[in-house]
Amino acid sequence: MPLKKPKPTTPGRRQMTIADFSGLSKGGPEKSLVAGKQRICGRDAKGRVAVRHRGGGHKRLYRFVDFKQTGRHGVPGTVRALEYDPNRSARIALVYFADGSKSYILAPEGLKVGEQVVAGKRTKVKTGNRMELQHIPVGYHIHNVEVQLGRGGQIVRSAGTAATLIGFDGPYALLQLPSSEIRKVRKECFASIGTVSNPEHNLISIGKAGRMRWMGRRPTVLGKSMNAVDHPHGGGEGHSPIGLKHPKTPWGKPALGVKTRRKRKSSDLIVRRRVSKKKK
Repeated sequence: MPLKKPKPTTPGRRQMTIADFSGLSKGGPEKSLVAGKQRICGRDAKGRVAVRHRGGGHKRLYRFVDFKQTGRHGVPGTVRALEYDPNRSARIALVYFADGSKSYILAPEGLKVGEQVVAGKRTKVKTGNRMELQHIPVGYHIHNVEVQLGRGGQIVRSAGTAATLIGFDGPYALLQLPSSEIRKVRKECFASIGTVSNPEHNLISIGKAGRMRWMGRRPTVLGKSMNAVDHPHGGGEGHSPIGLKHPKTPWGKPALGVKTRRKRKSSDLIVRRRVSKKKK
């Protein structure tokens, strides 16, 4: 869906771009598939701030999206609506199945109202269908990929993303992820055909600080704008440099470009690490 650019009636709207919702279905979400969503504001189970700069924002209803689709193998479903989901960047599709059940699924790019989708161990290779990796032809784009058997789709779920099936190696399928990493996944794992919808999501320009507050994002302050007692980058006269060879987190640990993966963590399933944009 293309982006809309509002008239520059204010400085904030001059650079702003908005997603075009004209291609989505009218009306609200399916009541049986939504529930109230409690705000956690970046707090952990003990009530302490685990993620900074979170809080406020507009109220949201949580849509129960079926990432597994294992309960209706071989049962065809008809797409009744394409909807906006405030909890994710991708669009979702409301599917009515032949057995009378309903569910939300991630909507792939190109899926239209009235089309049929089906999930099973082996089905027709068609946008929106879901099947085991071992039955998908090499070179196809896939999304909502299962990493652990029976757990449902865990990766490649954000707007405009797709993994590519590049081959097989014994009991594993080789996938090239959107990050350029090549990873092994069991051939029995499931994946959906196609690219996730809303590919223009990364081109949206927020335009003003207030719009970030609607999204639940609170202001962020540079460390070098703080006092020395509050941040390793702080102190000095005016907007001084950080005064360090390498940047640090507020708690003194190395930041920006430092590998955080545990050295002892097994990585047998990673064939090739992702390539950073700077190296490209």
